Amino acid sequence: MKISRRGFGLGAAAIVASPAIVTSARAQAVSLRLHHFLPPVSNAHAKLLAPWARKVEADSNGRLKIDIFPGMQLGGTPPQLFDQARDGVADIIWTLPGSTPGRFSRTEVFELPFIASNRGIVNARACAEFAEKHLGEETKEVKLLAFWAHDAGLIHANKQVRTMDDLKGLKLRNPTRLAGEALKALGATSVGMPIPQVPESLAQRVIDGAVIPWEVVPAVKVHELVKFHTEIPGAPTLYTATFFLAMNRAKYDGLAPDLRAVLDKSLGMAFADMAGNMWDNEAKTVSAMVKSRGNTLTTITEDEKAKWIKATEPVHAAWIEQMKGKNIDGAALIAEAKALIAKYEKMA
Repeated sequence: MKISRRGFGLGAAAIVASPAIVTSARAQAVSLRLHHFLPPVSNAHAKLLAPWARKVEADSNGRLKIDIFPGMQLGGTPPQLFDQARDGVADIIWTLPGSTPGRFSRTEVFELPFIASNRGIVNARACAEFAEKHLGEETKEVKLLAFWAHDAGLIHANKQVRTMDDLKGLKLRNPTRLAGEALKALGATSVGMPIPQVPESLAQRVIDGAVIPWEVVPAVKVHELVKFHTEIPGAPTLYTATFFLAMNRAKYDGLAPDLRAVLDKSLGMAFADMAGNMWDNEAKTVSAMVKSRGNTLTTITEDEKAKWIKATEPVHAAWIEQMKGKNIDGAALIAEAKALIAKYEKMA
């Protein structure tokens, strides 16, 4: 068969062009779905997750895009978020390990009463280093992108809390089982519930208050539903809650190497600093806003704090015993968490 000069030229051109076609396909943008439990007006969404997603997209020259679905828009409940990442319902999720009590035992060390710093930057950095050493086994079903904790948790209630006696009988929402144990040790009635349920529960008087950081207060209108806010002075603080940013393992492994490198560069201490600074900055902004609207802000005395620390010591002892049943050295984890907190207190 005779091949015309024109036909040969077209064929040759196609062969020459084919590597460019392949390269173009490889360079196509990848979109990832990030699912979480708070509304889009929340500070964590608007001032941490959204800026992080924009940074990843910019650093990848638009090839790696993260679309955020807040408020459980992809379905399910907050305790199901981790499994949604595992199963591919979502590509990335933001959740609290404490939403599934007992499942992520090692993370709980930072949630024990009077372990964490009152500063988010300290807690976030300490958690990031801790995760590298201790959380591989517990999170092997996913790719753990980040592990961090917020700043000081406060007591927000419909009556002023200055002493342990003021806590007696108060029904307070807790975010984690250990925050719940601490509240019970202090004399309160502890009620576990996801944060989206807090506003209605306060409005209907199902609970008398909640323990949450300043950052989340505006998103769930706690400052409009209660008038009293109690802070614990200095560090260590009453409690913190920890967070996971986790990704479907297959989705992460399937990214092109250069895109994985872009993603990885945004994580670790880089993400810890973004998260910690956001929580600390918003604590100042929100507390000032709440004070300006006439709500009452109270800080317990150092002497009163010492009583609270003493009263919650059994929570530590019980947790250490529980960890023994899982072949985990709880006492060693507490010592390590305290050392990491002290390390980053000096550096922050």
